[in-house]
Amino acid sequence: MIDPASGVDGVADLALAGHRIAALAPALDPRGAERVYDASGQIVMPGLVDLHIHGYHRVTPLGIDVDHYCLGRGVTTAVDAGSAGCSTFAGFRVFLAERCRTRLLAFLNISCAGLAFAGLGGDTTVAGELDLIELAPVRGCVECIESNRDRIVGVKVRLSDSCAAGGANEAEGYRRAAEAAAAAAVPLMVHHSFSTVPLEECPGRLRPGDIYTHMYHGFRSTILDPQSRKLHPAVRAARDGGVLFDLGHGQGAFNWTVAELAAAEGFWPDTISTDLHSGTCEGPAYDLPTVMTRMLRAGLPLPEVVRRATLEPARAIRLDDRIGTLGVGREADVAVLALEPCEVDLEDCQSQMRRITARLVPRAVWRAGEPGAITSPRQWPNPTTIAAQRRSWARLQIRDACGVE
Repeated sequence: MIDPASGVDGVADLALAGHRIAALAPALDPRGAERVYDASGQIVMPGLVDLHIHGYHRVTPLGIDVDHYCLGRGVTTAVDAGSAGCSTFAGFRVFLAERCRTRLLAFLNISCAGLAFAGLGGDTTVAGELDLIELAPVRGCVECIESNRDRIVGVKVRLSDSCAAGGANEAEGYRRAAEAAAAAAVPLMVHHSFSTVPLEECPGRLRPGDIYTHMYHGFRSTILDPQSRKLHPAVRAARDGGVLFDLGHGQGAFNWTVAELAAAEGFWPDTISTDLHSGTCEGPAYDLPTVMTRMLRAGLPLPEVVRRATLEPARAIRLDDRIGTLGVGREADVAVLALEPCEVDLEDCQSQMRRITARLVPRAVWRAGEPGAITSPRQWPNPTTIAAQRRSWARLQIRDACGVE
C-alpha cells in the first residue's frame, strides 16, 4: 500500500463501504465482506490523477474515450487541458463530464472555441485557436469558470507560433489567459513549445501555483539551453518561485535525452501526466502507468512516482481534500498496479529508445467504490507509432548523440 498523503508505504489491508474508504490497517478481518480482492504482490494506491488529457471525444480532433483510456488504466480523475472554451464548455459538461465514470474536470481554454478545430502545436496545416485574438475573451472565460466551479479547475493556453497567427498573437493570448486566471483565482496551465515567447516570460512570469506543462520536450523553447545542455536559469528561478512543472508527455513532448539531463540536475516533474489524445493513446504515451514507468526508468523512486501521479496533481488543482489519498472517509477511488519485470525497448516521442526492465501495469480500479474494467493498449510498444514518430527527430534541439535508425 502506497499512500503518500498519509505516509503509508507498506503491507496493509484496505476496506471499502459503499462509496467510501472505511479502513486502512496492517491487518483487517475479511469475514463478512461481500467481495475480497487479493492484491498480494501488487501495489495498492489512490486512484491515479492525470492532470493533462484531451477528452472531448467525437467533438474535437484530439478527443479520446476517457473511460477506456483513463479509468481502464487506473486513472479515477482526469483533467481535460483546454479542449473546451467558454463557447463550447456546456457541451463538454453535459455530454462528456456528466456521463463519464471517470471524474472528468477541465482547464478552460482562453480561446472560446477551445480545440474544436485545432490540431497539434507545431502543425502549420491546421488553423490555430488563437489565429484570431478575438477568440480569446477574458470576460467570457471568467464568467464560464464562475458558472462551473465544480468542473473547471483552471485556465489553459497553448503558446506555439502555429496556434497563434505565426506567433503574432502569442504574447496577447498569454496576457489574456493570465488575466482570466487571476480574475477567477485559479491556476493557469501553459503549453510552451515552438514559441516566440522566451523562457524569461514563460515560465518566468507565471505565478506561484501556475503550471508549465510539456516540460521535457526537446524542440525550440525547451527548458534546457541547447548549447550547454543545462537547465535554463529562468526555468530554475520559476520553480524556486513556486511555478509547478508538469510532464505532459503527449505526442512530441517527452524526450529521453531532456528527461535524463534534467534529472541529472534534480529537475523532476511536480506532476506526472500523459497529454493523452487521439494521437498518443495507442503510442507513444499509451496511458499513465506507462508514463510513470518512464519516470521509474529515469531514476525517480517508486513512492515519488506514485506521489506525483496522485497527491501532487490533486494539490495542483486544489482538490487534495477530496482526491489523491486513501484516507478513511474519502471517496473510494483506488488503483491497483503491478510492477512487472520485462525486457523491452520503449520509445520517447521521437522514437529514441531506452531498455525497460520493469513496467507498471494496471490490474484493478475502483471509482467511488465501484469496480471498473481494466483495458490494455492494442500493442505495447507499438511499432507503427514508433516508425511514424521518427520523422520529428531532425527538429530536435536536444537529442541523443546519434540519430534514430
